[in-house]
Amino acid sequence: MRLDLRGHRIRSLTSGGLHLSPNLEFVYLRDNLLSELEGIEILNRVKVLDLSFNDFKGPGFEPLENCKMLQQLYLAGNQITSLASLPQLPNLEFLSVAQNKLKSLAMASQPRLQVLAASKNKITTLKDFPYLPALEHLRVEENPLLKISHVEAASILLVGPTLKKFNDRDLSREEVAIAKRYPPQTALCLRDGWEFCKSELAAESTFRFLVERWQDTLPSGCLIKEASVDRPSEESPCQSHFSLVQESTESKLVLRYQWTVADRSLSNFVPIPDATNEVYWPKHEDIGKILKIECTPVIGETEYPSIFAISSPVLRGKGIPKVVSLELHGELVEGNIIKGQAVVAWCGGTPGKCITSWLRRKWNGSPVVIDGAEDEEYRLSLDDVGSSMVFMYTPVTEENARGEPQYKYTEFVKAAPPSVSNVRILGDAVEGCVLKGIGDYFGGKEGPSKFQWLRKNKETGEFSLISAGTSEYTLTPEDVGKHVTFVYIPANFEGWFSSFFPIRSRGEPLSTLSSVVKPAPPKVKDVKIVGDLRENSKLTVTGTVTGGTEGSSRVQWFKSSCSIIEGSNNLEELSTSKVAKSFRIPLGAVGYYIVAKYTPMAPDGECGESVYVISERAVETLPPSLNFLSITGDNIEGGILTASYGYIGGHEGKSIYEWHYHKTESDHPGTLIPGASGLLQYTVTKEAIGKFISFQCIPVRDDGIVGEARTCMCQERVRPGNPRAVSLQVVGAAVEGTMLSAEKEYWGGEEGESVFRWFRTNSDGTPCEIKGATTSSYLLSVDDIGFFISVSYEPVRDDWARGPTVISDITGPIVAGHPTCQSLEFLGSMIEGQRLSFVASYTGGVKGNCSLEWFRSFGFITGGCQESIEIIYTPVREDGLEGSPRSIRSDRISPANPMGLELLIPDCYENQEVVPHKTYFGGHEGDGEYIWYRTMEKLHGSALTEISYAGEEVIACSRTLKYTPSLEDVGAYLVLYWIPTPDPEVSNVRVEKLFSDAYSGEGEYFGGHEGASVFSWYRDNDGTIDVIAGANSKTYEVTESDYNCRILFGYTPVRSDSAVGTLKMSEPTEIILPEVPRVDMLAFTGKAVQGDVLTAVQVIPKTEIQQLVWSKYKGAIEYQWFRSLESGMRCRMKHSLQKFRVHTKSSEPAYAETGPISPGFPRIEKLEIEGGGFHTNLYALRGNYFGGKEGKSKIQWLRSMVGSPDLISIPGETGRMYEANVDDVGYRLVVVYTPIREDGVEGHPVSASTEPVAVEPDLYKEVKLKLETGLVKFEVLCDKDPYPKKGESANDIADCGRWKPRETDARNEQEENKGCETRLKTSFSSTEVRGSYVPPFHVETFRNDQRRLRVVVDSENAVDMVVHSRYLRDVIVLVIRGFAQKFNSTSLNSLLKIDA
Repeated sequence: MRLDLRGHRIRSLTSGGLHLSPNLEFVYLRDNLLSELEGIEILNRVKVLDLSFNDFKGPGFEPLENCKMLQQLYLAGNQITSLASLPQLPNLEFLSVAQNKLKSLAMASQPRLQVLAASKNKITTLKDFPYLPALEHLRVEENPLLKISHVEAASILLVGPTLKKFNDRDLSREEVAIAKRYPPQTALCLRDGWEFCKSELAAESTFRFLVERWQDTLPSGCLIKEASVDRPSEESPCQSHFSLVQESTESKLVLRYQWTVADRSLSNFVPIPDATNEVYWPKHEDIGKILKIECTPVIGETEYPSIFAISSPVLRGKGIPKVVSLELHGELVEGNIIKGQAVVAWCGGTPGKCITSWLRRKWNGSPVVIDGAEDEEYRLSLDDVGSSMVFMYTPVTEENARGEPQYKYTEFVKAAPPSVSNVRILGDAVEGCVLKGIGDYFGGKEGPSKFQWLRKNKETGEFSLISAGTSEYTLTPEDVGKHVTFVYIPANFEGWFSSFFPIRSRGEPLSTLSSVVKPAPPKVKDVKIVGDLRENSKLTVTGTVTGGTEGSSRVQWFKSSCSIIEGSNNLEELSTSKVAKSFRIPLGAVGYYIVAKYTPMAPDGECGESVYVISERAVETLPPSLNFLSITGDNIEGGILTASYGYIGGHEGKSIYEWHYHKTESDHPGTLIPGASGLLQYTVTKEAIGKFISFQCIPVRDDGIVGEARTCMCQERVRPGNPRAVSLQVVGAAVEGTMLSAEKEYWGGEEGESVFRWFRTNSDGTPCEIKGATTSSYLLSVDDIGFFISVSYEPVRDDWARGPTVISDITGPIVAGHPTCQSLEFLGSMIEGQRLSFVASYTGGVKGNCSLEWFRSFGFITGGCQESIEIIYTPVREDGLEGSPRSIRSDRISPANPMGLELLIPDCYENQEVVPHKTYFGGHEGDGEYIWYRTMEKLHGSALTEISYAGEEVIACSRTLKYTPSLEDVGAYLVLYWIPTPDPEVSNVRVEKLFSDAYSGEGEYFGGHEGASVFSWYRDNDGTIDVIAGANSKTYEVTESDYNCRILFGYTPVRSDSAVGTLKMSEPTEIILPEVPRVDMLAFTGKAVQGDVLTAVQVIPKTEIQQLVWSKYKGAIEYQWFRSLESGMRCRMKHSLQKFRVHTKSSEPAYAETGPISPGFPRIEKLEIEGGGFHTNLYALRGNYFGGKEGKSKIQWLRSMVGSPDLISIPGETGRMYEANVDDVGYRLVVVYTPIREDGVEGHPVSASTEPVAVEPDLYKEVKLKLETGLVKFEVLCDKDPYPKKGESANDIADCGRWKPRETDARNEQEENKGCETRLKTSFSSTEVRGSYVPPFHVETFRNDQRRLRVVVDSENAVDMVVHSRYLRDVIVLVIRGFAQKFNSTSLNSLLKIDA
């Protein structure tokens, strides 16, 4: 509902004729006589209330509190002196109190008020300014308040960021900038009555203002020295700074803290839970808000009123984490665990998995990284004793932003007390054998530990000392049937009290008991060595064992320089003691005699005395050769290529190594790489990019015999490395006016247009990019004084690949330079009568009162013509320091246009010569025109200037400067008319074309003798005519800036007496377009061979114009390649000038064509074997063939034992697929691929291999279980005749009844060293085959029948078996081989990954 009673002279809202209703929403009562608001409270739904131009004086606005829905309130034109009683109206958006008598705007906070109109009042202060968090427009025109300097900036500070307009106009950018310079507490101080001052003084002034307010509430004798807070940033520690000085120290002063937060209006600070420390970490939700920290002084139990500090708005974090603190916990003793803990400021990033590492530093060395120590916890080891530990922590966010790594050093690690564990006795407890006692020592570096051997008395149980001081003991006959005890007393060296005597620390002793000592073992005789005594050949030892049945006798091999055995002292070990009696001669045995140590062993494990046998002659060598040659490493710039090879043929001497470059694979022998000869490793350099690398090895024996050279070439060309900056630093003095340069070292191919950016950093570490500073050098200016300068460098390769940006260390702070005048120039025309000024470029701090002197060439000047002018300028800094003077001299001053300034005729007498007095201006006066006139009347004004047009009453008397009056002149007036020489002129100004890019300006001059006329050229760009700088001659050569424009010629005539005429310009030329680039010939470089690189090369004309055009527009060439079936490759080149705005011109395309492309040398690239790692998997060969059409390439699959260079060919396996079987278990599968082209050309063979083949997991579990059980039975079909007749297959035999069901029993009956036995026993008592696992025992499989196997017991006994599945066949084979391998030198269990 609406009520409009404007101008009804209403005096009261409760009068009888006025009916106010609660349903009214729009009430207009302006232009009445109301003086109080009694009765207005009934309008609880009113939205617009107009009470303008009444008699309200205030206070008395309390009744409006019931008007909760009020949105617009008009109180203009009253007599209101205060708004203090105006209640808070939650929906009020517009308030007008203009044309009243308000002295301040103090009122309750209005949360939604958007417009406040308070013009034409008496407001003089901003004290008690209300909190208006939504205010957008403030009007205070025609108030005394406007006399305050920068009152608009003060209003911005009080209102906050919502304010958009002030006094009916948008906010001034200057005032907004000024407001930003004031400290955060300015608004609060203004509301409390602080007098607004300059921004430079505001920080100190507001602090003193607050201190004065706080001083009366503080403890007696307590002074405030500081109350501030750092600039807050998201998730970074914000430190508060409160400094209170207490004169009396009797009672301790305690400070309590509470952080609060509010929006930018500072109207409602809310306490932050648990934020009660000096430091607060702003959260993400605090961004853009204001922090306030309240500091409450407490002395004893007395709590005083708090003081506070207000921050600037919380900044958004940069996302780069920082380590705030780093601590280490744990006792620095060997064996203990120490833990590193870091406090990280994530700065807006999401906490991620940080990088930790531990380093070890000796007292006189550098820190060394500890491999594998990458957790926060680390267990100290013996290697750490005496070292200082270094904990390195690098914070990383989930966004992969990495902070600066931080380090923490510890004291030196101490050794733990000495101790020993796991004490045991090694050696056989057999008479005559040597026992050795060992234990696992712990506790620093082991010192002189003590050892004791004791013998136990079987009857009394007591121990008697039999040996001391050594860990070894030889059993004697007295020890047989008894136990021997070994005692280990640990000791270490804790430290040193002098350079000679160590301090020893002794631990608790620990002992262990041996088994019962047994009598001496059996003997062996007739020992012989059988085999070829040449390098890498296989030898076998044989002998006859006496003293019972031979068990698992052991053999150990040695070498000797003598042909006669003289004990074991002169023997060198070649192998450990093994069951196997075969041995392959190593290289180290060449030239030596081979000695075998045969130790007989009974089936119950009893060992006999060892017997030595020596070979008949020394081992002979083989000619030097290589059995393999390969290159490993990454084919990239900076990568390391490592060559490895296998040498055989005696002791290797100084074999010859050479590395070569190859432009193509067929480029043999290539180019020798200097500096890489004689090395097995080569670091790829920049010169190798795009080339192939090969390694050549020539084997040389130590006696100088040279073998056949072999070469291995990398399969790929060398790639350029990723661009990066190796180093970056700023070079130059940190002085204003000095040129700083970025000194960098680039790596990663050819450098392109790398990117530089310069930054200016203030004292708080905030960097700001310097606009326009994008080159490798930067000239320091006055804006840089007091700042730090740094440069960023983004390396860019010539193919536009970019590397990581690095930033240099900051340099500075920049100090003011010596006052210097960098440049000095004249302003103005060097023409007589013109005004001259100058412009000087000053550097060297803040400019002071610089001195200036003007000179002619011969002294001080007051004016002058036909002379040169000189200025001497002395730069002076603000502090009075003078720099070196700088001077500049002008060109010769040109004369002005001629004119007469003064003309006087003296008194004239008959027959007396009259010489007129005249003053001329305009250079040297020429021959002017003079005319004397006689007139009977005196002429004035225009009659004098127009005397030449006078009538007959004026008579011309003479045309000379001087005149002698005659009798006729007596009584008449003489008039002298003087005409100075006129200005020169020019006509018919035009442009003539000389060449395609050269023009000439012409014109016809008149007006005396022509002097140094002035020529100029102009550029017309769509109607905009600009002068071309530097073009001041009659001829002009076109530049790139003139294309698509027209040019004009300007001619300013100058007479020989320097009189200057008017500038005249020619008509514009036609639009200027560039000449199209042309090509004489297009050719190729490179061979027309598959895989080679063809490069198109153009031959351009040698004319000057074409050379210029090509130098400018070479980048606009377009190449297109075609493939032709009749010939080879074809290339088309087209030059298109696409960069012009209006016109585009293209040249005619040029073509070149090769002959037929020849196929490349055959090779196979990226050869690999695909497939699982188990013995039941199918393996496939994958590789990329190169070199024409592939023919019948050769493929061969082989096996290789881990750790052995020998390769075993797999018969019949020459296809691209291979199905593994149980015979491959423990071997690496190797495939050799020899590429062959269809015309029969054969390439170099390439090999690939797999990891060792493992047992299928389910089968592995079953085999492991059976091996651990030691007794296994299988149901099989046994062949009565293991050698079938010719023509019979396995199926035929089974059908004929040759295969009978049997139960096979495999046992492992080993007890320690007692030997083993194999039993292949069927369920029929009449059939049994017995034997041991000693070679030649083995198990065979058949590739053509996956269910069949054969057990070969010895040379006379073998059993063929058939099972119902391949799975069962594999279980039987692996179990039997597992039992057998327990007594062989190579553990099949380790090959099968089975725990023994």
